[in-house]
Amino acid sequence: PESSVDLAELPLDDAATFDIFRKGNTTAVFQFESRGMRDLMKQAPPTRFEDIVALVALYRPGPMELIPDYVARKSGRERVEYLDPRLAPILEPTYGVMVYQEQVMQIAQVLSGYSLGEADLLRRAMGKKIRKEMQDQRKHFVAGCTEHGVERHQADAIFDLLERFAEYGFNKSHAAAYALVAYQTAYMKANFPVEFL
Repeated sequence: PESSVDLAELPLDDAATFDIFRKGNTTAVFQFESRGMRDLMKQAPPTRFEDIVALVALYRPGPMELIPDYVARKSGRERVEYLDPRLAPILEPTYGVMVYQEQVMQIAQVLSGYSLGEADLLRRAMGKKIRKEMQDQRKHFVAGCTEHGVERHQADAIFDLLERFAEYGFNKSHAAAYALVAYQTAYMKANFPVEFL
């Protein structure tokens, strides 16, 4: 009897699919075929869809620098700590590591009172690294933070972190779209191997 699969309706917690990722058995799985990515999955086995999204964003030139921190925190070898408790809900999905551009924007909104538009300008300024623009953004960010109960030295430290991570930040919606195709591919490989091949 013929059956059909609706990719839009796949459960995002399929054990057999996650087994494929955890074992690095991802030959022919979109975005997860390379030797380096397979090694990374063994170091930081994905246990939820959000982990797959993060791996897609991290495994590219630049963000790869953040992989050791991500692996150490995900595995529990390193404690996840936040410079301000308000950062926890923003950074918890990526174990305290800034991975996405959207996290930089959320932090600016939550800690410094940036509007969405201002946060986007901050993200762009960090991407361009124009010295004068960055100095202006630092003043604006630190002033907003101090108005929102963050001590000045702490605000400066958080801005330094944002600046460091922003140059590597990947757009989360892109990473999620890639991760979904990767998950769908792995799901087919795990559950319908004949049809998959």
